[in-house]
Amino acid sequence: MNTVAGSPGHELLCARAYLSAVAEPPAPALHGFIAGCGAETAAERVRRGDVPTTVADETGARQAHVCGAELLERAHRHGVRLVTPEDPDWPTHRTATMEGATEVGVSGLAAPIALWCRGTASPAAVLRDAVAVVGTRAASGYGETSAAELGYELTRSGVTVVSGAAYGIDGAAHRGALAAGGTTSAMLACGPEIDYPAGHARLIARIAESGLVCSEYPPGTPPRKHRFLVRNRLIAAMSDGTVVVEAGIRSGASNTAATADTLGRPVMALPGPVTSVSSAGCHELIRSGKAVLVTGTEDVLEAVAELGSVPGTERGAPERPTDGLDGTSKRVHDSLRPEAYHTVEQLARETGIPWKSVLSCLSALEMSGLASCSDQGWTRCGQ
Repeated sequence: MNTVAGSPGHELLCARAYLSAVAEPPAPALHGFIAGCGAETAAERVRRGDVPTTVADETGARQAHVCGAELLERAHRHGVRLVTPEDPDWPTHRTATMEGATEVGVSGLAAPIALWCRGTASPAAVLRDAVAVVGTRAASGYGETSAAELGYELTRSGVTVVSGAAYGIDGAAHRGALAAGGTTSAMLACGPEIDYPAGHARLIARIAESGLVCSEYPPGTPPRKHRFLVRNRLIAAMSDGTVVVEAGIRSGASNTAATADTLGRPVMALPGPVTSVSSAGCHELIRSGKAVLVTGTEDVLEAVAELGSVPGTERGAPERPTDGLDGTSKRVHDSLRPEAYHTVEQLARETGIPWKSVLSCLSALEMSGLASCSDQGWTRCGQ
């Protein structure tokens, strides 16, 4: 949202900028207060201290020490823009789930008051189809290779890869997505202009160029341990599902997976060697039934596919010649061999299907070029 200073839109941006900084996320009381009276009124009342006790508890320490206009100016200097719920670029389809969870009493999942974004892409567009790939910083070679391959293949399938730009699994997933020439999004636990970790400054810049770097923390906010756990809820909420590649029993990745599960999003885990401490968290997620075991991109796409859709097909996976066959015809086709000949009676015995139905299926398969008949019998055509 780009507005001129002094315009009504600018006043709204100043209010949202102020509100995003005056309370430490997540701030459920402040979020509810804004929903009730609007951002501009809420900002003015917070400044005056004319707010309910629950809101005062979240905002009192900073109410006189934050200036929305100054935050917007600082953001502008660093190429950062503020996206608000009033903006058409706001990812409503993602934050609605968080709001619903908060309404039914789930704590710690309040939606962000605003998003500070580095990059020109629309959050709504970038996050329309997205999968989170997360894991340990102390990743093994196996873990980094697997994460990079997932990032690459998911991006090739038209899916945005969401992660946290950390060392290890996060970085590998982002790099895989970038290598595919696609879009990836990083959710930071600090101000969006801060390159954290510093060793990933170039990677974060590349993400911003072709995708999006987001944070609910305003410019100048330093990374702190508690902010990473809070940030993790955004990684889970801004995607259709979460894949854990490598993680310890107690880890940020496991925390992200738990949040995704709470939000009703699919949780997936990649298995590793049974002796690997790095994969212990993945194995526990699978063993407890909290995660689906996946071994590659096709499994992931199947888990996040909308009910009734064909996993992979709509995302560009090649169709098979047998995809249109009904169950009976597939059984007959599966029983055929390209190097052997079968009689109708043999196929009926093998499939358990009446011979008249077998003959009907064979005729249809022959017309489709999937089977051929000779004096010696029926055989499968080469594919």
